[in-house]
Amino acid sequence: MKPFTRSDRVAGLLKQVLSDILQKKIKDPRLQMITITSIKMSKDLRLARIYFIISGDRKEIEATNQGLKNALGYIKRALAREVDLRYIPDLRFYYDESFDYGSRIDKILNSLKSDDRSNHMPSKEQ
Repeated sequence: MKPFTRSDRVAGLLKQVLSDILQKKIKDPRLQMITITSIKMSKDLRLARIYFIISGDRKEIEATNQGLKNALGYIKRALAREVDLRYIPDLRFYYDESFDYGSRIDKILNSLKSDDRSNHMPSKEQ
C-alpha cells in the first residue's frame, strides 16, 4: 500500500502553489494576512476544500471570505498555469476554527494552572 494517495500529493502541491499565489500575486488587502492550513481533496480530484486562518474578529473573517470569493476566478486561472492537472478542482474556502478552539483550551488550562498556584502558595505565618 502506498503511504500517500494521489489526492494527498495533489493537495500538498496545491497548498504550496496557492500559498505562493496568495502571497505574491494577489494585491487584495483582505487577503494579505491569510494562511492556508490544509487542503482536503476528493478522491476524484474534482473538489478541494481549502482551510485558512487569519488573525482578527468575525468581521475580518467574513471580509476575507468575500475577498476569496471575488478572487476565485483569478486563483483558478493562476493554478491552471502552475499545476499540470487535467481538471482544476472546484475550490471551496473554509475558515479553520481548530486554531481558535486550541487557543481557548490553552487559555483555560493556563487559568487553571494559575488558580492552582494561588491555592498552594505557602503561608508566611510560619
